[in-house]
Amino acid sequence: MLTVDFSRFPLAPGDRVLDLGCGAGRHAFECYRRGAQVVALDQNAEEIREVAKWFAAMKEAGEAPAGATATAMEGDALALPFPDESFDVVIISEVMEHIPDDKGVLAEMVRVLRPGGRIAVTVPRYGPEKVCWALSDAYHEVEGGHIRIYKADELVAKVREAGLKPYGSHHAHALHSPYWWLKCAFGVDNDKALPVRAYHKLLVWDIMKKPLATRVAEQALNPLMGKSFVVYATKPHLPRVTETQTGTSGAAAK
Repeated sequence: MLTVDFSRFPLAPGDRVLDLGCGAGRHAFECYRRGAQVVALDQNAEEIREVAKWFAAMKEAGEAPAGATATAMEGDALALPFPDESFDVVIISEVMEHIPDDKGVLAEMVRVLRPGGRIAVTVPRYGPEKVCWALSDAYHEVEGGHIRIYKADELVAKVREAGLKPYGSHHAHALHSPYWWLKCAFGVDNDKALPVRAYHKLLVWDIMKKPLATRVAEQALNPLMGKSFVVYATKPHLPRVTETQTGTSGAAAK
């Protein structure tokens, strides 16, 4: 289940991609299938081991085209172990709501992104997330849980303040909002409640079968109750600095 829409966020074979806070690796796997040179990074060692196993299995099964590469590694989003301008593309999906220093994370992403590169940021949407918080303290008051709820204009403003140029946004996963409302209402750790189990089966069926009816329904409902908010942006090219602007002439430099 992808939150980033690759029709709005084009990826070319050979692009250097960082999936920051990759979790189980869903976006990293899609980028690998599309021929990118992928680095999946997360602070969770167990998840990184699983992502590495899936990368190896995909390579063995021939799911990635020639030239594509994939690496899974542990790392800190606030101190990325990469030189400046290392990547053409950075994806950070459902991560920033967990991190106290979200501006620091954005600054690190901008640092490792090349000028002209693209970034995709996804977070839980304000309205559906507020419902979850109202229904259950356990949903967010846990170690590593959600510490903030973004309004759309707040996230876009932070992306701009980081030096990026937003070029598009949308909502995603409307059919998942009711599932999380049910989870919060019956207990976030209670998977045995009949409404939760029934709705989970519906979601699994939808993900596996992708029937036209639910695809159309979700597309129609996304603007109203999409679970995630997605922002796409580019890193502008810096203006060329001339000798006149720097106050340095050829004669003065001698």
